[in-house]
Amino acid sequence: MNTLSILMSAFVLSLVGLGFFIWSQRSRLLSRRADGSEVIFAHGEIGHPETLTPNRALEAGAGTVDSQELLDRAAADASTAPVVFFFYCCAFVWLLVASAAGLTASIKLHAPDWLVSEAWLSFGRIRTLHLNAVAYGWAPMAGLGTALFIIPRLLKTELVGGRYAVLGGAMWNAALVAGLGSLAYGVSDGMEWLEIPWQIDILFVAGGALVGLPLILTLLRRKVAHLYVSVWYMGCALFWFPVLFFVANFPGLHRGVEAATMNWWFGHNVLGLFYTPLALASIYYFLPKLIGRPIQSYNLSLVGFWGLAFFYGQVGGHHLVGGPVPAWLVTLSIVQSMMMILPVVAFTVNQHLTLKGHVSALRHSPTLQFICLGGLMYVASSVQGSFEALRSVNVITHFTHYTVAHAHLGLYGFVTMVFFGAIYFVVPRVTGRDWPWPRLISLHFWLAAIGIAIYFVSLTIGGWLQGSAMLDESRGFMESVQITLPYLQGRSVGGALMALSHVVFAAHFVRLLIGGERRPAQSSAYLSAPGAI
Repeated sequence: MNTLSILMSAFVLSLVGLGFFIWSQRSRLLSRRADGSEVIFAHGEIGHPETLTPNRALEAGAGTVDSQELLDRAAADASTAPVVFFFYCCAFVWLLVASAAGLTASIKLHAPDWLVSEAWLSFGRIRTLHLNAVAYGWAPMAGLGTALFIIPRLLKTELVGGRYAVLGGAMWNAALVAGLGSLAYGVSDGMEWLEIPWQIDILFVAGGALVGLPLILTLLRRKVAHLYVSVWYMGCALFWFPVLFFVANFPGLHRGVEAATMNWWFGHNVLGLFYTPLALASIYYFLPKLIGRPIQSYNLSLVGFWGLAFFYGQVGGHHLVGGPVPAWLVTLSIVQSMMMILPVVAFTVNQHLTLKGHVSALRHSPTLQFICLGGLMYVASSVQGSFEALRSVNVITHFTHYTVAHAHLGLYGFVTMVFFGAIYFVVPRVTGRDWPWPRLISLHFWLAAIGIAIYFVSLTIGGWLQGSAMLDESRGFMESVQITLPYLQGRSVGGALMALSHVVFAAHFVRLLIGGERRPAQSSAYLSAPGAI
């Protein structure tokens, strides 16, 4: 089969598959309910945003809210509380570790003689420690903790086998400690995102399997017939990631050019098929709950899901433009990257129409502020990534700081911001304590938002100038390095603000645990459920 046939087959198959799915949704072939978006609400709860004092919603609804569904929700929260709390505590630790390592690596780019007495503090090692602390520490712990909280709620049943998740989480964190230790010592597999030695990866696999087991068991015990879109996203993320991780880390399976191709297949897909679904699932759950209305179009939410599933799997190949790989592979990646605009547009329209008329809620809900900003950054990073894949743009941005800016816009501006918002929603419900200082939440938000803005703008401009200089035959390579120095300093300023926001976030969490006041007992049925916190 020639190159053109392969490209056209992949393109046509994706379009036909997506077209059939859209038609099936319009025809409601796959829906058992008139509107699947309402399944996240108790009967009579629509119109009442979920608060920490559910009895107010009951009073406002004049007793129309189904108290049994609220009882089920309270029981689900109680069953997940210790597990989610464990995962979030781990997430806070790795967030601080990653922040310290990332800021150190950033400063070294414009002050290379800083902290050179120890080998593990060299740029090559400290930057790798930062990446792995984020990729396998902060992001999975926060994302999986949120999934463990949301899925039992959506299935209206208690979490089954929570102890397996705690054991799996402990094994995962033990593997990460060992992995970071090996990287600091200088032992690495040598591929970005896959630096941790494969012998340690075995422990990751075992721990991840144990974490996923309770979610499967809970799914089998569900009390709902319809699976809300967030369950689709989270369930598939928990299926996609083990496949990615196993294929990428199998020892001796990939060599040479094939290894490089696999490396970026994994590196891109771990963001798009693991972190992204967890974050989008969180938005699709928390946004409606916080404004008290279902998402505008349930069909659009599923189009976004299937568009991600159809088109994202091959986008990593655009990192290999100009490399010794088949031209058809790179072209296929570019086509798939551009097709990703479809699910992104579906999400954008849905988020905008759902929030329309409820923008005022942003002033009162920190979770809403974080997840709405995260949703906007998902759109921005995805569209930017699609156009960055084009050869005409890639020839300038490839191997520059521009790519680093884009990666942080996705993993921090989108994924991390959404997880911040989720934690602000979930923690009071699993600890029984309110956040004691609301002003610290606002401080955290603005430090993080301004920090990532400075970081992104600095590296985007600096990276573009760097790429343009490298393409100019009349300019030496060192000029392309020197031209980036002011922008690298701006990167460190932005990174310092982001790191400071994380310290504020963690300090507020500690203050909640050791000195936060417990909420007074409520008379509502929601809080009177057995085991409710």
